[in-house]
Amino acid sequence: MRPLFSRGREFFLLVFSAALLLLMLVGLELSQGNALTVDMLWLVGGFIGVYAIAHVAMCYAAPHADQVLLPSAATLNAIGLVMIYRLDIAKGWHLAERQVMWSLVGVLILVATLLVVRDHKELTRFSYLLGLLGLVLLALPLVWPQPPDAEARIWIWLGPFSIQPGEFSKILLLVFFAQLLAQKRSLFTVAGYSLWGMTFPRLRDLAPILMVWAIAILIMAISNDFGPALLLFATVLGMVYFATGRTSWLVIGFVLVAIGGFTVYQISEKIQDRVANFRDPIANIDTFGYQPSQALFGLSWGGVTGTGLGFGYPQTVPVAHSDYILAAIGEELGLVGLAAVLVIFAIFISRGFRTALAVRDTYGKLIASGLALTIAVQIFVVTGGVSGLMPMSGLTTPFISAGGSAVMANYMLLGLLLRISNSANRPAEEVAQ
Repeated sequence: MRPLFSRGREFFLLVFSAALLLLMLVGLELSQGNALTVDMLWLVGGFIGVYAIAHVAMCYAAPHADQVLLPSAATLNAIGLVMIYRLDIAKGWHLAERQVMWSLVGVLILVATLLVVRDHKELTRFSYLLGLLGLVLLALPLVWPQPPDAEARIWIWLGPFSIQPGEFSKILLLVFFAQLLAQKRSLFTVAGYSLWGMTFPRLRDLAPILMVWAIAILIMAISNDFGPALLLFATVLGMVYFATGRTSWLVIGFVLVAIGGFTVYQISEKIQDRVANFRDPIANIDTFGYQPSQALFGLSWGGVTGTGLGFGYPQTVPVAHSDYILAAIGEELGLVGLAAVLVIFAIFISRGFRTALAVRDTYGKLIASGLALTIAVQIFVVTGGVSGLMPMSGLTTPFISAGGSAVMANYMLLGLLLRISNSANRPAEEVAQ
């Protein structure tokens, strides 16, 4: 029975997450003048059951993995559940119950990832196949029948269920890029052309990355969904910089972003609307500026300490449960609560980078740093969009926003990080065996 007690820190942090969920839900019900309901207890019990499964699986499948990553995700999930439940009360929805079910599916995917990927180095044999699968998943919605009012072609429907395959494709593409960079690292760091004191890569060395990146961006452009394109590009650019240490890659990246951004703005009415909202959402408050305007009003009203859980009006933002959930948190929990959420994300990201530093092989370092970086970029872009510091991207907040595809993909990402962390922290005698 010793393995069950081998991850004490993780266990106590998960208990803290469950206690936080219970405390926030009780406070929310009391603020609404409601009796403590069975629905609330179902949420708490479901949360405890989901993460009990995850903890037991970690004890046996990855006993040496980082003990802070899973509780960080659990705490973010708990805060998300509370805000979604708060919106359920206001709108008469039942999204929180579905979110618990999606969290269960996500944890089962995490466990499956740990069981299937026994060693992250095994992925090197399938990296190119996984990259191809990532492109196929990304393109699949283009040929799948879509509703006539769909703004972007990013979903596929399987009976009553819908899924966004692009959420999984970004992870598969990162695995592919990590393998490509690990194999070509010497060429990227040695060969090249010198200009203005910087060494630029040769075109033939740059071509494989540019080709796959261009295909992915083209698919996303046809799908009319540019947020994931920005996320993928920024993450791969960061991975290339980590692999080579060359500032020239950042210069190339900024030039490509400038060219691509200008081009996309010229051809996409959706992007033009978002830029107009960024510049002055109040000017379009009666049309496409209503949502960002309401989000900014809520953040302003929340101030430093917030209106109090249950005392704001986050339901006035149409998609407060997904794209704008940080606005709902900022309104009712204030700058203090929103900063606490960002600190938890910072802890998660820093532990991911710590894993990248600890693992011994280049491939593992690139995957771990890429997975951590994609969360960092996503949080930066989402927070900037919600607060009006940059145009809205349409990305959701990992582990917090409502939705099944993102939750499942994020737990797959977490599973890979935990597998790499377990390999990095295994005692020498176990590695020798």
